[in-house]
Amino acid sequence: MTTLLDELTWRGLVHDQTPGIAGRLAKGPITGYVGFDPTAPSLQVGNLVPLMLLARLQRAGGTPIVVLGGGTGLIGDPSGKRAERPLLAADQVAEHTARQRRQFERLLDFDGAHAARMVDNADWLTGLRLVDFLRDIGKHFTLGYMLQKESVRGRLEAGISYTEFSYMLLQAYDFLELYRRHGCELQLGGSDQWGNITAGIELIRRIAGGEAHGLSAPLITTAAGSKFGKSEGQSLWLDPALTSPYQFYQFWINADDRDVERHLKTFTFRGREEIAQLMAEQVRAPGARAAHRALAADVTGLVHGAPAAASAAEASRVLFGELDPDRAGPATWAMLAAELPHAVRPSTLTPESPVLDLVAATSLVTSRSDARRQIAQGGIAVNGRRVADGAQTGAPLAGGYYWVERGKKHSFVFTPAP
Repeated sequence: MTTLLDELTWRGLVHDQTPGIAGRLAKGPITGYVGFDPTAPSLQVGNLVPLMLLARLQRAGGTPIVVLGGGTGLIGDPSGKRAERPLLAADQVAEHTARQRRQFERLLDFDGAHAARMVDNADWLTGLRLVDFLRDIGKHFTLGYMLQKESVRGRLEAGISYTEFSYMLLQAYDFLELYRRHGCELQLGGSDQWGNITAGIELIRRIAGGEAHGLSAPLITTAAGSKFGKSEGQSLWLDPALTSPYQFYQFWINADDRDVERHLKTFTFRGREEIAQLMAEQVRAPGARAAHRALAADVTGLVHGAPAAASAAEASRVLFGELDPDRAGPATWAMLAAELPHAVRPSTLTPESPVLDLVAATSLVTSRSDARRQIAQGGIAVNGRRVADGAQTGAPLAGGYYWVERGKKHSFVFTPAP
């Protein structure tokens, strides 16, 4: 555990830390947690930062705890928010919690000597009696103490409800419960959570007479100054039903050159020497984008699994003309079909059919005569090869797919019949 703090520091993942944390880590393994409120049906890419903190804690010999916010998700955290978010119904929170459970199971190891745990704070929050909570917990926090916290102070002008104002107490109570139930001594999170983290540390000291610690990572912005985790203005989700593995891969491979080294440190398990080598290679041959490819492959593999990452990489190379379409596998074409305009290939179109029939059946042309004209002008390619004669035929790609292109920006995929 003594190397954990050094590891997090060189990776740029330490923003705030309690004074005694280094000494505590030197004593041996520690249990730490991060809370995740299920305000959406999926985690998003920004959640990877605290998740990587938990993963590195586990690799260093500590025990990570994921706290699902089935209770706090009913209230809403004001941290980093300019206005109060709409309150979710209890059934929505329960549904979101169930969907997010599966994502945590891919990102952390729930078996072995340092197996991760997953708990839901609804188990201890939703049964609380208000008067008892105010007497036993609320009395330990003065109004002045709470108003000093950035999560509250930043919202005073715009307005903050008593509901959100009390969120800090609930998160502090989470830390106390985890300390009692699981011997948890460490809370991790983004820097916007520091006020909530220190409130929990104070509550443990006051009620349990114990010592607990906190560590926060800086909130990530891009080198261009924009909010991290958005792709064309849309949130980047970890659920493949909301952001496909291909789109996820493209986000990382299109990262600003100035951000790549920091992303490799933050979101991958590659060591100092390997990252230094990748960056040196990037300087020698920027067009090869070795660092970008390593980053995209690692993070996509972490979130979606190695097979999906391999297919996404292969699909990207096909679309950008770096790989012969004949060398791509069926999984890659299935992935591309989901990203591009597509249709099931009509049974009348066979490998013996002229490509004119194939092109005319796509949405890339307006009519059969338009297809003939586009072919004559050299603007059509089938399976990556320019079509010179509409009467020629073409064998399907792996898995029975056909890929039709009009120019460089318009594509259509025929999928095999079910």
